[in-house]
Amino acid sequence: MAISLLHPPFPSLASPAPRDRALLCWPRPADLLPLLSSGTTQRCRAVADAPDGNVLIVPSPEEERERAVADYDWAEEWYPLYLSQDVPDDAPLGLTVFDKQLVLYRDGYGVLRCHEDRCPHRLAKLSEGQLVDGRLECLYHGWQFDGEGKCVKIPQLPADANIPRSACVRTYEVKDSQGVIWVWMSQKNLPNFSKIPWFENFARPGFQDVSTIHELPYDHSILLENLMDPAHIPISHDRTDWTAKREDAQPLCFEVTERTDRGFAGWWGKESEGSLLNFLRFEVPCVLQNNREFVDKDGQKHYFTGLFLCRPTGQGKSMLIVRFGGTRSSPLAKLFPKWFLHQNGSKVFEQDMGFLSSQNEVLIKEKVPTNQLYLNLRSSDTWVAEYRKWMDKVGHGMPYHIGHCTISLPKVPALVEHAPAGIVAGVSASSPTKGGIGSMHAPNLANRYFRHVIHCKGCRDVVKAFQAWKNALSALAAALVALAILASSRQWKAILIGSTAICLAGIYACSTAITMNTTNFIRIHRRL
Repeated sequence: MAISLLHPPFPSLASPAPRDRALLCWPRPADLLPLLSSGTTQRCRAVADAPDGNVLIVPSPEEERERAVADYDWAEEWYPLYLSQDVPDDAPLGLTVFDKQLVLYRDGYGVLRCHEDRCPHRLAKLSEGQLVDGRLECLYHGWQFDGEGKCVKIPQLPADANIPRSACVRTYEVKDSQGVIWVWMSQKNLPNFSKIPWFENFARPGFQDVSTIHELPYDHSILLENLMDPAHIPISHDRTDWTAKREDAQPLCFEVTERTDRGFAGWWGKESEGSLLNFLRFEVPCVLQNNREFVDKDGQKHYFTGLFLCRPTGQGKSMLIVRFGGTRSSPLAKLFPKWFLHQNGSKVFEQDMGFLSSQNEVLIKEKVPTNQLYLNLRSSDTWVAEYRKWMDKVGHGMPYHIGHCTISLPKVPALVEHAPAGIVAGVSASSPTKGGIGSMHAPNLANRYFRHVIHCKGCRDVVKAFQAWKNALSALAAALVALAILASSRQWKAILIGSTAICLAGIYACSTAITMNTTNFIRIHRRL
C-alpha cells in the first residue's frame, strides 16, 4: 500500500475493462484542448505555427470559434468533509467548504449533525465550544443547540422568558457513505442523494484500503492538477519508495473517452508499457479516481483504486482525503503499521508542497487564465488541460476559479485565523505545549502535525503512546542508573547498565517514531 501513495496502478468500475490498443501518444488537439477566448487566440496560433507546436497542447479552430458553458451551481453538490472513523465523539469539529464555515459533531445518539459555525448571539465559533448531553454549547455565553439547530438553553434568560425563535443556527444535511462524511451545501433545494458518489470497488468483497486525510496550503484546483499528473512522480518522488525512480521519467500516452458537464474520463499509460492500463475519472465537484485491474495466474480478476477527494477549504487552502486500496494487497505492505504508511503519505505531499504553493502564489498574483502561463505538453499534461477546460465550462458557478481561458477572482477577502478552532484547539491546548507556539502543535499548514496528525485519530493515538513509552523508559533509565551507582556487585552493575542501554535504545526508537509522525520531509540538497 505504501507504493500506492506514489504510483497508483489503478481503473474505475464505471469504466470498461482495459483493452489492448495502439498507443495514442499524440491525441488530436480537438480531443485535448480547452476552448480559447478571442483574447488568447493569437498567442496559441503562434505556438501552433512554431516548430514546437507538435509537442505542445494547442487549440483547434473549431474550439476557438465556440466555447461551451454549462449550468452549474457549486452549492448543489455533495462535498467530502471527513473520514467517519476520525470524527471525534466528544468534541465539535470546525471545517470549511470554500469560504463557508461549518461545525460537524455527533449528538447524544451518535447521529452526525452539521451547522453553520456561528452562534446567532455574538457570532462566536460553535466549533470552539463543547458537547453537553449531546447538545452543542457555545463557550462564549453557554447557549446550547440541538441537532436541528434550535436553541434549547440560554443561561442568561429569566426563568419566565421564552427563547427567541430566531435563536437558531443554519443546518446542513450530512451523509455517511462508504466511510466518508459528505455535506450538501445548498440552502435552496433539498439534498439530491443520487449525487453522492458511489465507488463500486470499495464495495467489492475482500477490498481493503488505507485512508488518510491531509490539510494543504494551496488551492484545491492546484491539488487536483497535481494528483492527475503522473509525469511528475519519478522526479518529485524519486526513491520515496520502490515505484518512483527519476530514470523512469518518460513520455505518457492518453486517450480521452468521455467528456460531460460533470467531468471527464480516459485511459493513460507509460510509453514503455505498450498499452493504456490505467483509467482516470474526474467527477464534479472534487472527486478523482485512478484505477487499474488485472487477472492473476489463477484467472481471478483483481481491482485497485487510488481515490482522491479534494475539498476546497478557502482561498489557497484545501483538504484531501486519500484512499488507496484493492482486492489484493502486497504481503510486504501488511508488515508496515498504518501510522508508517500515513507518515509516508505526508512525506509525499511535503515533497510537492514547495512548488505547488509557489504555483498557487503565481496564479493569484498574475490574475490571468492558465493558457497565458502554462506550456502543456501532449505527452504529459493531457489531464491538466482537460481539467482547466472543464473549469472553463462551470467556473462561472463557483465562488472563484481559474480556467484555461477564463478566470473569476474571489469576491470575499481571504481571512487568516490566528487561533485554531474545534478539535485543533483542543489538541493544541493539551500536553505537552499548552498553546503550541513554536512546537509541533502550532496552527501552521507547513507543519505535518497540524496538517495530518491532528485530523487522524490513529496517528494521534500513536504519537501519544510513543510519548508515554518514552517518558516511562526515561524514568526507568534514570532509576536504573541510580541503582547501578549504588550497587556494590560488579555483576549487578553490569546488569543494570545493560538494562539502561536497552531503555536508551527504546527511548531513541520512540523519539524516532514521534519525529517520523511530526517532522516535515526536507530534501537533502536544501539542508543547511
